[in-house]
Amino acid sequence: MAQRAPERSTPLDEQLCFALYAASRAMTGYYRPLLDTIGLTYPQYLVMLVLWERGDTTVSGIGQALQLETGTLSPLLQRLEALGFVRRTRQLDDQRSVLVALTPAGHVLEQDVVSTQKQVGLATGLGRAESAALRELLHGLAGRLRSAAG
Repeated sequence: MAQRAPERSTPLDEQLCFALYAASRAMTGYYRPLLDTIGLTYPQYLVMLVLWERGDTTVSGIGQALQLETGTLSPLLQRLEALGFVRRTRQLDDQRSVLVALTPAGHVLEQDVVSTQKQVGLATGLGRAESAALRELLHGLAGRLRSAAG
């Protein structure tokens, strides 16, 4: 009787997780020098995107938008405040809640980011429709994985 060969793991280059990891590293790596010129790290940039989109937002609201814990956000917000881009204030009606607001310098910074976003968009080589389709696919994947994880 012939013995079956043991099953082998899927090779690295065929792993969806690795393709996503490599693409994420390439994207943030491309952003890094562009954001350096305006004084932001990539995680700080993401926080600023939330504030430019939503306006004044609680720390927990930023955390929900970015899928980050408050403990991870606190040092980012402290640094953004030290840079003069945001200000944090405790809510009068709930001292546990902290509201994050853009300063005038934080508002002005948005204009610097527009050209950065355009450069990144061009570097991907994706058209608008392709970019939108990929985003939709990735958001769907993330949602299904979060649901499966419980």
